[in-house]
Amino acid sequence: MTSKMLEEALSSLEAVQAQLQQLDPQMIEIAGRLRRQPPQVAMTVARGSSDHAASYFAYLTMQLLGIPVASLPMSVVTMQQAPLKVSGQVAFAFSQSGQSPDLVNSLRLLRKRGALSVSMVNAADSPLEAACEFSLPLLAGTESSVAATKSFIATLSASARLIGHWKEDTELLDAGRALPEGLRDAAQQDWSLAIEALRDCQRLMVIGRGAGFAIAQEAALKFKETSAIQAEAFSSAEVRHGPMALIGDNYPLLVFAPRGAEQAGLLSLAADMRQRGARVLLAAPDDVLERDLTLTRAEHPALDPILAIQSFYVMAAGLAVARGMDPDQPRHLSKVTRTH
Repeated sequence: MTSKMLEEALSSLEAVQAQLQQLDPQMIEIAGRLRRQPPQVAMTVARGSSDHAASYFAYLTMQLLGIPVASLPMSVVTMQQAPLKVSGQVAFAFSQSGQSPDLVNSLRLLRKRGALSVSMVNAADSPLEAACEFSLPLLAGTESSVAATKSFIATLSASARLIGHWKEDTELLDAGRALPEGLRDAAQQDWSLAIEALRDCQRLMVIGRGAGFAIAQEAALKFKETSAIQAEAFSSAEVRHGPMALIGDNYPLLVFAPRGAEQAGLLSLAADMRQRGARVLLAAPDDVLERDLTLTRAEHPALDPILAIQSFYVMAAGLAVARGMDPDQPRHLSKVTRTH
């Protein structure tokens, strides 16, 4: 059985191709401004899947550019009217629809107080685009499924490419050109084992770290939205500080362990949890022999999480159907959420 969620996830490579063909001139302009007037701090403003994408952006910005990034609570700006000292800094907003009043008003106020404002938004001519000095269209096209997929992947790819231009990192930029083919391969990975293991699941933990933690966050949300599973995301470092007390025999864990400095710790945690009797689903590249699910390698390790979430989305759409649910119509949810 197909679904809009699955169809749209599979079409994410077309959004990335469109970005590669159209967005570089705008990104080069924004990156040039950021280099000429370098901020000491960057802020991100987003909710839901877009906030998970912002986490990926934040990690790469800190790792590759050395600029601290803070996720800004919107209520501090819009409700508390806090006198934030943001002149000369930069605020990035991430959104699929660009319509939520608190998001739009936050960027409007931050811009008024002297921050450079940049939005990444999928819907054209949105209020968020109008509120910001610069706006990058995600070019994912109309997304009909309530559960965002291609717009999330488009946000990650645009984030990585903007950071590549900001740093003038030719290796990262060149690797980005191979993303569409990588997404095609990632969508073909066989994750049916996860569907069988989680068909009757009621709760689980999703583990990641570094840039991969953003993927764990997004996966946990999709488990909730499309399969009504109480899923929670944790860093592999944080899970040992208390959440591990929940883990007993057959407790399910999905562990994302792509390449990078964090991988060794993630593999160690997975092995430890298996010894405790947990039902571990380890997603890792094919050189990790103990993996349960295979992750496609990108041309640059910083892009691996983008391919990981593509494989997950295909599985998640199938899991929802296997559980007798419609992934396109999550309970109590709508496509556009307006918060104040």
